[in-house]
Amino acid sequence: MQQKTLEYLGPCGINCQKCFAFKDGSIKYHSENLRNSLGNFDIYAKRFTELLDAPVFSKYSDFKGMLDHFANANCNGCRKQECHLFRSCNVRICHKEKSVDFCFQCKEFPCNRTGFDTHLEQRWIKINQRMKEVGVEEYYNEIKDKARY
Repeated sequence: MQQKTLEYLGPCGINCQKCFAFKDGSIKYHSENLRNSLGNFDIYAKRFTELLDAPVFSKYSDFKGMLDHFANANCNGCRKQECHLFRSCNVRICHKEKSVDFCFQCKEFPCNRTGFDTHLEQRWIKINQRMKEVGVEEYYNEIKDKARY
């Protein structure tokens, strides 16, 4: 298995690389570029609200707040630190205790120790079943260019 696959896929199988919190991810990269491209757009957003009769520009400060949040992502990934997104996640601890790379490799999979809500738990099961079926590298190749959300 390639190192980048282990770096990008958390022990649960979710793609960290596509997470908004991942410091080397595509969301951060594109957010930084968009923020840089917009420059001092704040001034123009106020003007465009009136000049173009486009009330959507009055919401620019909210948009900029989200963009700044995405551009300042600083997570190293679930294998290197606790998840920034799911505070109740227990998978990282469990995978270390069980000495497995992914949950499907554990004889107790699926279990009820993840700490996930119902939606995420269902997604986690599907992801791990798919990795078991086609292999980790093939699964990663299937999802690496797809949006996570």
